[in-house]
Amino acid sequence: MVEETARKKINLALQGGGAFGAFTWGVLDHILEDGRLDIEGVTGASAGAINAIILKDGLARGGLGEARNRLAEFWRAASINGNLPDLQRKVIDGLFQPAKLWLEVVANFQPGPLLLPPLLVSPYYSQLHNINPLKELIEAFVDFEAIRKRELPKLFISATNVETGKLHIFSEDGITAEAIAASACLPNLFRAVEINGVPYWDGAFLGNPSIFPLLHSTTTKDILLVQLTPFQRQGAPTSSAHILRRLIEIAINSPLMGELRAIEYVNRLIDGGQLADGIEPDKYKRVNMHRVILDDFGKELDLLGPANTDYQFFEMLRDLGREAAQRFMDAHFEDIGVRDTMDLAHEVRAVTELEVYA
Repeated sequence: MVEETARKKINLALQGGGAFGAFTWGVLDHILEDGRLDIEGVTGASAGAINAIILKDGLARGGLGEARNRLAEFWRAASINGNLPDLQRKVIDGLFQPAKLWLEVVANFQPGPLLLPPLLVSPYYSQLHNINPLKELIEAFVDFEAIRKRELPKLFISATNVETGKLHIFSEDGITAEAIAASACLPNLFRAVEINGVPYWDGAFLGNPSIFPLLHSTTTKDILLVQLTPFQRQGAPTSSAHILRRLIEIAINSPLMGELRAIEYVNRLIDGGQLADGIEPDKYKRVNMHRVILDDFGKELDLLGPANTDYQFFEMLRDLGREAAQRFMDAHFEDIGVRDTMDLAHEVRAVTELEVYA
């Protein structure tokens, strides 16, 4: 048992990324096994939202060990080898296979007057009945009553309001199976998820993940970002499939980059004595950003990796996540609560040529 004095508080920010969410499973699995971190808050979008709700469900049911068990059970069920009903199997495949479907359209579709690929047909026409198997799957896995009785970690789930184009953050009692389904609703595959008459799409469009709720609603200044989509890749893509993938990567990382830029700016003002550092909700807070990223491994993964639902692929990603988390903990546990280990200035400078940091 880890001594209380050796424990540290941290927040988690979990990116969405289809099947690559199994990497996040591995990161969480090692953190839970290590036992030295108390998770105060978790923010997530899409697959990150699913990992977040399964994590808290396990903690609410029985602590660290049960959280590890619940995550393992979910990803086993989510794999193509899992024993899910047909409708739930299809929705999980849809959640984890959008990259594959889009790339197949771009690579293989030849325009013709009489034929459209299935992905270009509206789900309002292809789905005659508005059934949401993901909602049903989450309801089967998650004890929401137990979750509401457990204060920590605080959860923040991102979704996109279709009508206003604004980000919506679900938290506390607002986190339901519908909210998780909304956060993972891919608009070309599924009908918008309506909650209180408001339609929602995937949260990754506007917050992948959203960091700002952690700043206002938790006391710890340390945030560990589990990033599944890298900011940078070398060279310009040339094939239609690679071009599309890079466009998607840039688009879903844009909101995150904006938030990191704001955090870096406030940190710089606080470090320079131009702002006071505080922990109250209405005060500026200096944030220690940390990161575990599925980056160096990406070169070795297949182009359609985000669409692979084979359990062996999930296990490989889990192991990569565990290894990455262990390296982070070995190298940076002592830095938590003390300083950044993610070079925010470098990340921000990488996307601007303005000489504003001299």
